[in-house]
Amino acid sequence: MILKYIPLDEGMMIMDEAIVKAKKIIEGYPETKFSGEEYQRFYECVYFMCTYHSSNEKTMQLYEKFRNSLEESIFSTVLPTLVNKQGANLLREFVVIWSNYKLMARWLCRFFEYLDRFFIPQHIELESLNGISFSCFRDLVFKKLYCRLIEAALTLINQEREGQQIDCVLLKNGLDIFVEISDYKGVNYYEDFERIMLTEISGYYSRLASEWLLHDSSAEYVQKVFWCLNREKQRARQYLHPDTEVKIVQVVRYHLLDQIANKLMEKRQAENSGMVTDYQEILSKYAGMSLQEGSSSTSPEEWLSTLMANSAHIC
Repeated sequence: MILKYIPLDEGMMIMDEAIVKAKKIIEGYPETKFSGEEYQRFYECVYFMCTYHSSNEKTMQLYEKFRNSLEESIFSTVLPTLVNKQGANLLREFVVIWSNYKLMARWLCRFFEYLDRFFIPQHIELESLNGISFSCFRDLVFKKLYCRLIEAALTLINQEREGQQIDCVLLKNGLDIFVEISDYKGVNYYEDFERIMLTEISGYYSRLASEWLLHDSSAEYVQKVFWCLNREKQRARQYLHPDTEVKIVQVVRYHLLDQIANKLMEKRQAENSGMVTDYQEILSKYAGMSLQEGSSSTSPEEWLSTLMANSAHIC
C-alpha cells in the first residue's frame, strides 16, 4: 500500500464522518451499515495518519478521538435516554441501548483497528480499543445506574414470586449484562446483585415460615415447602446464572426447614399425640442437614417425598 499524506484536520474530518454515522446505531438505528468502500476509507485514513510520520502525536490524537467519541455518545444519547427511567422500563431501555452501544463500538474499533495492531502494543499503559469501549460504558453508565438496575431486577423477581406475569426474557437479558460487564475487569457485579437478592429471599421465607407454622397444619406446611422449592428452581433456571440455583435452594431449605425443624416436630406432635416417633426420626435425619450439606445426593424433592409419605402413613 502506497503511503498517503493526510493532514491532521482533513483526517479528523474524515473520521468525524465515520463517528457521526456510527452514532446513528446508538440513536436507535441498529440497522445502520457501512459499505466496503466506507470501511476501507476510514481504516486507511487511520492507517496513513499513523504511518506517514514517525511522530506519535497524530496517533495519540486519534486514540483520544476514539475515546472521546464514545464518551460523547454516552453523554449526549445514552444517559439522557436512561436517566429518568425506572423499573422494567429502565431495564428494557438499558438492554436495548447496551446492544446498540456494542454494535456502534464494534464498528469504531474496526475503523481505528490500526491503533490496536501497532500503537497500543508499544504503549503498555494504554487500554485496548475494546477495553476503552467497556470501561467507558461501565464507568459512565452502568455504575451510575447500578443500584436502580438492581432494584428493577429485584422488583420483577418479587412480582413473579407473588404470581404476577413478568418479562422473563427481559430480566435474563438484563442480568446477563451484569455478568458480561463483570467478566471484563474482574469486579463481579452479578455476585453483588446475587448477595442482595439472597438477603431478600432470606427475609421473605423467614416471614413465610412464621406465618405457615401459625396457620397451617404440618402436612400443609410440608406441601408448601415442596412447592416453593420447585418454583424457586424453575425461577432460577429461567433468568438467573446457573450457579445461583443451588444457593437459592440452600437459603429456602434453611429458612423453611432447618431453622424450624424443632417447631415443626412440636406442631406435628401436638397434632398426633403419641404417634410421632417415625416422623421425628425422619425429620431429624433430613431437615437437620446443614447448608454445607445442601449439595449432598439427597435432593429436596427426595427429602420432601419421604417426609410426606411417612406423615401420610402416621395419619
